[in-house]
Amino acid sequence: MARLYSNENFPLRAVEALRALGHVLTSMESGKANQRIPDDAVLEYAAGLGRAVVTYNHRDFMELHRQKPAHAGIIVCTVNPSPTLLAARIDEALKYGSGLSGQLIRVTRGD
Repeated sequence: MARLYSNENFPLRAVEALRALGHVLTSMESGKANQRIPDDAVLEYAAGLGRAVVTYNHRDFMELHRQKPAHAGIIVCTVNPSPTLLAARIDEALKYGSGLSGQLIRVTRGD
């Protein structure tokens, strides 16, 4: 099981599917939702919890990875109309990694 922290832009149905796989804490659950928290603060908060950020905001978080490579992990995803498939693709990507610390993982929609 990977310890993930979902960014606000990540869909609830995908979060629920990831939760069924044992992976995720949401910004809502942590009391950090709807506060316009900057991305670098989201990454820092998640790292403090030992959790990798999972997000659709690939552009900003890929840049943060370059600027601040010492983090608990970042998983950037492309939009997928099937939250269950998206969660399965994330789960699959996590199985083949050597840990998330300092890693950037890209999960694409696939077809």
